[in-house]
Amino acid sequence: MDAISLKNVHISFGKAQILKGVSLSVMPGGIYGLLGPSGSGKTTTVKIIVGILKASVGEVVVLEEIMPSFVAMKSIGYMAQENALYEDLTGQQNLEFFGAMYGLSGKNLENRIKQSLNFIDLSGEAKKLVSKYSGGMKRRLALAAAILHAPKVLILDEPTVGIDPVLRRSIWRGLYKIAQTGTAILITTHVMDEAEKCQRLAMMREGRIIGEGTPEELKAHYGCFSIEDVFLRLSTEKDEARR
Repeated sequence: MDAISLKNVHISFGKAQILKGVSLSVMPGGIYGLLGPSGSGKTTTVKIIVGILKASVGEVVVLEEIMPSFVAMKSIGYMAQENALYEDLTGQQNLEFFGAMYGLSGKNLENRIKQSLNFIDLSGEAKKLVSKYSGGMKRRLALAAAILHAPKVLILDEPTVGIDPVLRRSIWRGLYKIAQTGTAILITTHVMDEAEKCQRLAMMREGRIIGEGTPEELKAHYGCFSIEDVFLRLSTEKDEARR
């Protein structure tokens, strides 16, 4: 059973059609990437998956619940592009607040905060006010908040922007471990080397999925050496088809 399923999803804002028949599925225990430039529809897609937006047409199902669903939302961890953090609180206090919202308390909350801070290498900065954090530290804390309640579905919108390469590699190792527990992970990115790390990948452009498969399948099918080459080829073919 898919943890996330989108079938023929469309959404419009006024006369502007943002998504045009998007279909995808993410299995439990898989890391699925959405690759595309800014404005391609990635963030709109994830907002529909987590229930912030409602599709104009099509079906969105998460953990067997038609979205938006409060039942499913409780089991989703979501890291948005914009950091939803309280800057007048410390990192620790932010996680205590979000943990309480997820229904965590006592020793369980304490342990989950410790594990999440270790995951993003912020244990030594937990007592510092978030207003004193760098941009990269805020992104790391937002990721810690998203994984705090051990969600069954984890949605990460450009999670490693502003994070140094060494820590980025560590975070990816951690994400693989989270996936191995059965969590379905969906990541948006415009970074080609990150796309290569996903177990399955959808390439988006102008509100449509123009290619989908494992990175190896996509490169083999289109005779390319890199995901960047695949994306450029598909984009060129799309442009030529319009002429």
